Amino acid sequence: MELVIDRLTKQYQNKIAVDRISLNLGAGVHGLLGANGAGKTTLMRMACGILKPTCGSVMFDGIDVADERYRDGLGYLPQDFGYYPNFTGWDFLLYMCALKGIDKKRAEKRARELLEIVGLEGMEKKKIRTYSGGMKQRLGIAQALLNYPRLIILDEPTAGLDPKERVRFRNLIAKLGKENIVILSTHIVSDVEHIADRILMMKDGQIIFNGNKEDVGKDLEEFYLEQFGEVSEHE
Repeated sequence: MELVIDRLTKQYQNKIAVDRISLNLGAGVHGLLGANGAGKTTLMRMACGILKPTCGSVMFDGIDVADERYRDGLGYLPQDFGYYPNFTGWDFLLYMCALKGIDKKRAEKRARELLEIVGLEGMEKKKIRTYSGGMKQRLGIAQALLNYPRLIILDEPTAGLDPKERVRFRNLIAKLGKENIVILSTHIVSDVEHIADRILMMKDGQIIFNGNKEDVGKDLEEFYLEQFGEVSEHE
């Protein structure tokens, strides 16, 4: 299982948002750290096939990002997760299953499994507009996992969550990383320092660090601040 990003670039007129990034990622949790505006979301959107690169390529197990088979193995939670406020959690998951081409019997079974996994069992008949921010994010994770993806991309998934919800979310992500490739994009160091198998740091459209925590050689928060010169959220 391997995600290969080769010289991936995205340029908007005079601004280069992603600058010739190359990565080879295997199973595990890959924490992508960077300040807002570093290019993380642009990179994630290209890795999901939502945004077309200026040049470069993205391949998952030899399948190009533009191929329908690539999307079959992809789970994505965008930074701004859209939902239908008058849907119940249950209706929303079944609706997303229909969009993914999952038949009703399999959809109902998978929805029940995921509601339990994300801790929303018993809440599935309530309207999404009544959910807390953490519950909505957990529902977002559930919809990203409906098709048993092997590549899971999460863009700022804990933004706005309280500390308790953030810890719950991190524990779930750690479990997902045991058998899948998980990319967790965030500007919050504590989201990745305890669960990431690999740390990536992005600044001005480029990867400025690619290694594990041991490679840092010091406290990850301290290292991050040295690179970016700003205060990061840390619990």
